[in-house]
Amino acid sequence: MRIAMIGTGYVGLVSGACFADFGHEVVCVDKDAGKIDRLKQGVMPIWEPGLEALVKSNVERGRLNFTTNLAEGVDGAEAVFIAVGTPARRGDGHADLTFVFDAVKELAHALKGPAVVVTKSTVPVGTGDRITELFKKEGAPAGTSVASNPEFLREGAAIADFKHPDRIVVGAEDESARQVLREIYRPLFLNKAPILFTGRRTAELTKYAANAFLAVKISFINEIANLCEAVDADVQEVARGIGLDNRIGPKFLHPGPGYGGSCFPKDTLALLQTANAAGVEQRIVKTVVEVNDERKATMHERVLHALGGDLKGKRVAVLGVAFKPNTDDMRDAPSIPLVKGLQDQGATVAAFDPAAMGHAKDLMPEVEFTNDAYAAAKDADALVVVTEWDEFRAIDLERIARTMKGNVLVDLRNVYDRAEAEEAGFDYSGLGRGRIGGNGAHLKLVKNGSDDVKVAR
Repeated sequence: MRIAMIGTGYVGLVSGACFADFGHEVVCVDKDAGKIDRLKQGVMPIWEPGLEALVKSNVERGRLNFTTNLAEGVDGAEAVFIAVGTPARRGDGHADLTFVFDAVKELAHALKGPAVVVTKSTVPVGTGDRITELFKKEGAPAGTSVASNPEFLREGAAIADFKHPDRIVVGAEDESARQVLREIYRPLFLNKAPILFTGRRTAELTKYAANAFLAVKISFINEIANLCEAVDADVQEVARGIGLDNRIGPKFLHPGPGYGGSCFPKDTLALLQTANAAGVEQRIVKTVVEVNDERKATMHERVLHALGGDLKGKRVAVLGVAFKPNTDDMRDAPSIPLVKGLQDQGATVAAFDPAAMGHAKDLMPEVEFTNDAYAAAKDADALVVVTEWDEFRAIDLERIARTMKGNVLVDLRNVYDRAEAEEAGFDYSGLGRGRIGGNGAHLKLVKNGSDDVKVAR
């Protein structure tokens, strides 16, 4: 089947390459001539494990091509996917659909015959209806239909997620569109991936509801981590205890400095705007947005606390700046407010990230970026783990401790075992792993007769 993919960002490029790997003939279209030229040369615009090899192999097989010419790209296409950005609009949080509607207008005039136009971009409820009306207004070929097929890809695991999905959601209002999408995804039927056919509006809302629920789950475990610190419990054991319940599940129960990235922040805001427009309050999601914003804004206080309340003249090493491992994505990354908070308190910051430093340099111009974790930690008063890259798990703690001036380790991802970190000489502070003392020490309540005595451990 011939497929056109409008947009070569994260969703468009991964989806296009995976469709080509299924055996479809795919043309990816983008207005950015520089990006298209680089893609033709095999240079990826994003960092995603396995993507470069996947693109290269399908280009070599002649199943994947790139162009800036929309008419050329959609010529003969049975399905055209729209995968352009829908960023949150400044000021009100509404999803900005400018790129979507611009693509629709051009597409209406570029199509030579009917096709199924599919929104893969995350769009508010009712967008498919507006696209249908716009096609009619712009004179798109008769028989052109509009469907919704939201993506549920995790950055860092996108190819595996695409090829082995939990489900495929398709929102369509006519059988012809459903049949085309059923054929496109037929290779996944071998994996018995369930395909859920719904109405367009239901599919559009499903995407927002899924991301909002995951954001709720993340914020929930973050708040439980705070409670664990107050009552001397271990959040990792709590998370395991509740995650073994099949009704809850273990995923997204890992405390951290707050969620970020390209989806959760903007999608929760967009869901709230949709609810406001419909006159239906979403109190849980609204609270989650507030809680997450506050958490990211105050993470630097943990470093301040661990260093005795004064960061003036202190050097802090930050490990990881991407919003999550296995990506170079800096959108709404928790590292951004963390670094700003440290600098505002008078600290100098050195940082290392395996993939995201190129993007981070523009966002953090006063940070010293280094070639590895050990260089970042050299002469530092404190070491802060922000992104849980696998290579950070394998760091030689004794070696890195020897390079530092201080001995504070603030582990915002609970990567390290406390006993091992302390044996290496660190004053260790994690998230939700018992009480935190005034100098970063973990405190335990010990019974001494009728009195409770706090002793560091």
